[in-house]
Amino acid sequence: MSEPSQRAVDFVPMNAPDAPVARTTAELADLFELQAHGSATATVTGVSLDNRDVRPGDLFAALPGAHTHGAVHASAAVDAGAVAVLTDEDGLRRLADLAGRDVPVLVAPDVRGVLGGISAAVQGQPAQRLRTFGITGTNGKTTTTYLLEQVLSHLGRTTGLIGTVELKVAEEHTPARLTTPESPQIQALLARMVGAGVQDLVMEVSSHALALHRVDGIVYDMVAFTHLTPDHLDFHGGMEGYYRAKASLFTAARARRGVILADDEWGRRLAAEAEIPVVTIGSQTPPTQPDPDTDWLLTIIASRPDHTTFTVTHRDGRSLSTEVWMPGRFNAANAAVAVVMAIESGISIGDLHHALAHGLRGNVPGRMERVADHPRCIVDFAHNTEALDLALKALRPTTKGRLFVVFGATGERDTAKRALMGEVAVARADVVVVTDDDPHDEDPAQIRTAVMVGALRAVPAAQRAGRTVDVFEVAPRATAIRRAVQFAGPSDTVLVAGRGHETIQEIAGVEHHLDDRDEVRAALDGGAR
Repeated sequence: MSEPSQRAVDFVPMNAPDAPVARTTAELADLFELQAHGSATATVTGVSLDNRDVRPGDLFAALPGAHTHGAVHASAAVDAGAVAVLTDEDGLRRLADLAGRDVPVLVAPDVRGVLGGISAAVQGQPAQRLRTFGITGTNGKTTTTYLLEQVLSHLGRTTGLIGTVELKVAEEHTPARLTTPESPQIQALLARMVGAGVQDLVMEVSSHALALHRVDGIVYDMVAFTHLTPDHLDFHGGMEGYYRAKASLFTAARARRGVILADDEWGRRLAAEAEIPVVTIGSQTPPTQPDPDTDWLLTIIASRPDHTTFTVTHRDGRSLSTEVWMPGRFNAANAAVAVVMAIESGISIGDLHHALAHGLRGNVPGRMERVADHPRCIVDFAHNTEALDLALKALRPTTKGRLFVVFGATGERDTAKRALMGEVAVARADVVVVTDDDPHDEDPAQIRTAVMVGALRAVPAAQRAGRTVDVFEVAPRATAIRRAVQFAGPSDTVLVAGRGHETIQEIAGVEHHLDDRDEVRAALDGGAR
């Protein structure tokens, strides 16, 4: 949902990475044009951003932070086995505790700007030994990543995956904490993948990761853009900055070829501005009309409650029809991006037709995930205005009764979208339950009030259209879910939106276990309505 700051220890409790390529501090200084301080030299076998996770032989990267500089932890890192420190000029001035310890210090103007390259060099450039796919966009990254990984697996490839939900090395899985981890963890994970025989890496690439250089050290073989809508604007300073971060993935420094879903102005702009060769996907489903210059055309054949049949057709006549076992046009678009990425990477349509004989199964945790049937209960990660709108529009045609939505807004993030989300909920649903998402350190009641302002503002328009919409404010979230599910009838649909696969809710700095899927099941097991 957002890019919180997490300890590196939360990354991957897997086996230790394969043996890295030892690099001396002198070699690193020469390769990356760093200032070297101190007379000592050391052999570096790993990189760490957190002194609590340092292993013997690590280079400790001391970065400036929001509240303190990482250099204040350098002494503890050395005590834990770090053999050298990488920092900036400000950090160098703060290394008083290292005086007399003869630890080499490497200084860069922008530590993040060199950290990915250094991490890749120490791990032996593992990305160069994998076929790499990267996917960016506001919504759809996780779903598209999972679907592409399924396509490649159906073709007999050994895959690795890095994303919001989990990290996968061949058959080994572990939960993820960041959409895109920090560069030292990414490079160590890629080295593990190489050692495990992985052939293809499929990876979500967030705007934070691009802006903060987390994916430096990787030049992707194929990248994709789903679409862009307002999100993370507090971090990027506006839509232009947000777009520029995403667009940086489509430069020669980061990728070789690209696929762009060109159904909105941002996709069309990116197609025109990309530095690398790209192909575009357009849709002929109203209200969008395809650009006549579109390379691939997505056509929806049939939409059903649990799956969507579609065709992708190239301008040269090549075509592939299949289905994705997820509802909604937007999921068909995600699946189309995955299929076209596979084709454009060199996989034949004949091989894909055989591999996708039974369609794409979906099974993406927390992405339009059906938890129950009577009432139909769906848990989805929709956490911004556009995603919420798309999810509700996808469910409306196949809802025989009332459409419920339970949602909230994240604290300390994009305050402008709160009222807009309330408006969208009333415009699309019959019963709107406003509750808490992750308040973080903000007052939950204040967040709910901002959402309710938009919801109540939209009620008169719904009434003028002849619709009756019930709006409730219920907290805590578990109670809101329980009341919505128990109030719904067998033919109703309940969408629980905003958190998807997440199982931790942060309130005033305290983490609480909360899984929307478990709460739905508990509500259904709670007896008569």
